[in-house]
Amino acid sequence: MIYKIAIGIAFSPNLKANLFEAIRAANMFGANLIGIHVGEESAEKKNKLKNLLQEAPEIENSFTITWKQGEPVDVILNTCAQENVDLLILGALQKENLYKYYVGSIARKITRKAPCSVLLLIKPSTQRIPCKHIVVNGLKDDKTAETIKYAFSISKDLQCKRVTIVEEVSQTELEVKVNDDKTLRKATIDKERIVTREEIRVNSILNEIDTKDIIVKKQSIFGRRGYSIGHYAKVKRADLLVMNSPAKTNLLDRVFPHDIEYILSELPTDVLIVK
Repeated sequence: MIYKIAIGIAFSPNLKANLFEAIRAANMFGANLIGIHVGEESAEKKNKLKNLLQEAPEIENSFTITWKQGEPVDVILNTCAQENVDLLILGALQKENLYKYYVGSIARKITRKAPCSVLLLIKPSTQRIPCKHIVVNGLKDDKTAETIKYAFSISKDLQCKRVTIVEEVSQTELEVKVNDDKTLRKATIDKERIVTREEIRVNSILNEIDTKDIIVKKQSIFGRRGYSIGHYAKVKRADLLVMNSPAKTNLLDRVFPHDIEYILSELPTDVLIVK
């Protein structure tokens, strides 16, 4: 259950849309909303927020704003931990340039360290846009079962009728080097065996989930983890990509990226990262 939602309040051109999205999310989950502004509190900023809230959807539960000074990443992370936030909503750049890829934008840094689930919005809207297709990772991982369950729960809240589970399989699992008809046949058989194995694993998770009234598709993809599912979500024009939370990363992960780092460097759509 989501009881507390936090949103980073930045006085940027997207503030209105981000705020409206957060209020709709809080109303949908019956959650309390916390706005986090990093910077000095001023009458001008408070006035601007007051005017935006008069235009926004009515807030069904409580809405509080904290004004704190300090390093943005630390302030937001500490506030989420202190307030026991369940979901943090952040506006994010769709694509990072080379410098930001290595150094990391604020949204990416927070995502990697957040104590709660994080929703990254690349195209927030003041008007509700129906969610028609959710893509969720189905890779073999200890966190995957809970992430898939979370995705289906969210799909019902959003009244989304289509969910695709993408099982990313590393190319290294296909050990056969294809150089003639014989090795091609062997590679094809091995690929079919892996796909069948993945289907059985995902089906065992789905057996514990109520998927009634939802169109469920399972898709095995052979390729680089993170990059493959991001590309799939982009090509299929998914409205939301749901992913496991990242493992701890270091500088080498920026130089030799893997898994979710591909997603964070070029967001294919809105991304929900489940803790």
